Amino acid sequence: MASYLVATYKITNMEDYTKYTAAVGPTIISHGGKIVVAGPDSTPIEGTPDPVTIVLEFPSREALQGWYDSPEYQEIIHLRTDNTEGSMVFADGFVMPT
Repeated sequence: MASYLVATYKITNMEDYTKYTAAVGPTIISHGGKIVVAGPDSTPIEGTPDPVTIVLEFPSREALQGWYDSPEYQEIIHLRTDNTEGSMVFADGFVMPT
């Protein structure tokens, strides 16, 4: 079953954050993931979400966790965590009960 990373955040240091965006794509792809949403101008409809929304899709929770824990991602994660404020969750795809 597919598994998703969903993040919303605001960027606090654009100059250093761009180093993250330049480096993260190949790490996602190398773990079987794809970028579904990467929107810098999300439109709030309810609540107070941050302006950047990211949705990544991986073939499984194991693949998603493997990407997140991988040495290549851990090497660059600070470029996001040091330069953004927000939240992130892992969520599995939904199958409608029959």
